[in-house]
Amino acid sequence: MPDGANAILVQRRRHDRAAATRAPRGQRGTPSLAALAAVFVLAQLVLVRPVLGLGWDEIVYVSQVTSHHPAAFFSAPRSRGVSLLVAPVASWSSSVPLLRVYLALLSGLALHLALCTWRGLFPTRVLVAGGALFASLWMTLFYGPQAMPNYWVAIGALTSVGCFLRARAERSSTRVLWGLAAGGALMAWMRPTDAVYVAVPLLVLALVRRHWRLLLVLAAGLAAGAVPWVIEAYLSHGGLGARLAEASRIQGGLGWQIAVDDQLRSLGGRALCRPCTGPMPSPLVTLWWFTLPVLAGLGLLVAGRARRLERSLVPLACATTAALPYLFMIGYAAPRFLQPAYALLAIPVADALWHLVRAPGGAWRPVAAPLVALALAGHLAAQLAVLDGAVTRNTDSRRDWSRTADTLHRLGVRPPCLLTGHEAIPLAYYTGCSSGATSGNNENMTVAGVLSTADRLPVAHLAEAGGTPARYARSWPVHRISDLDVRIAPGP
Repeated sequence: MPDGANAILVQRRRHDRAAATRAPRGQRGTPSLAALAAVFVLAQLVLVRPVLGLGWDEIVYVSQVTSHHPAAFFSAPRSRGVSLLVAPVASWSSSVPLLRVYLALLSGLALHLALCTWRGLFPTRVLVAGGALFASLWMTLFYGPQAMPNYWVAIGALTSVGCFLRARAERSSTRVLWGLAAGGALMAWMRPTDAVYVAVPLLVLALVRRHWRLLLVLAAGLAAGAVPWVIEAYLSHGGLGARLAEASRIQGGLGWQIAVDDQLRSLGGRALCRPCTGPMPSPLVTLWWFTLPVLAGLGLLVAGRARRLERSLVPLACATTAALPYLFMIGYAAPRFLQPAYALLAIPVADALWHLVRAPGGAWRPVAAPLVALALAGHLAAQLAVLDGAVTRNTDSRRDWSRTADTLHRLGVRPPCLLTGHEAIPLAYYTGCSSGATSGNNENMTVAGVLSTADRLPVAHLAEAGGTPARYARSWPVHRISDLDVRIAPGP
């Protein structure tokens, strides 16, 4: 009996020493996830490059907070989240490379924090693989360092779903509840309507299971993020219903519209596919898109056998509701629209891939493992090729805007000034002017307002070469700049 008691004491001491040397649960896998985030940041800086000029939508968001350029027209669908995100840099510096580096670092940190909310729900190897799958998509690398909202909706979605699942398992964790609220607020802060679509399965599940605390915390987070947008709706758009109606009109009228083929075309590197015409990209570029639902289904089977079905089913449900409006309710496409869905699909898909390459005992499968590795290498090569083309095209177009701005300066159109017509918003930003439109989605002034401004400031109207200018500018002297006809109002 004493020998048995001593044996028990020895075993307990060994167990205590082993427990002391193990990392706390909250820290397990942190170095691997941090390394992934660091590689993601480095890839953005090397492949996209900080010298890439601001794009059209970025100009709208950045100009709201900078003191170096007049603010562009802010239409009904947009939210102020991106403007506030870039304010710490854009409010005092006009340096685009500095802004790019800031956003790349911030996007890497955000990816790390979002994946950390899933620790304990899946093995670390699954989280690292899922994060790598999402981070290596060309649209994730391209938009990570850009002042655009969709990546941040994806981060908010990952955070919300991860914290929701952990809160169900760790009911006393206040930190997880704060993460749930923060994820919902981030989504709504960036795009309130997208936040609602992502959160629907979470809200329904909390209601059905009577998890009142989770329901209230998530609803509070969504409301906190959407409050600025709602207030602005009543101050500037005639109310919430009027703003939603105007947003629908600007987006071509929301309703039953199949945009699946449009999304496929946009995978070839098109930032905006409106109208979405032209040939489909190579099957090598689109194959992964068709593989996603198959692997997601396999991920459900794997989770079911491991008795953790809910951990895969909930993110797949949220990914589905996030994607539905952009696949079946809008008449155009952009690859960034589906970033929240891709982020949520990545973890169950990574779980399925690990199941394919590793046997239940942990050994590598001799046939499947090399095949999966080869397929992933081809997928990565295709993504990098598309990214390179997208970066090249966007760099060239933004350099064209800069050259056009230099020519306008030589023609006497210098700040303070006003540009109207074709691509007035981006060209006005590069020129240092205000932008105006008397019709269309960005209408913000009248013809009388344009003419009265021309009595005080330099005003130029832009039209495509050979195109029909606005009636008020037809008598103005015309200059050909690249593929534009620029008509400059007679001096005051």
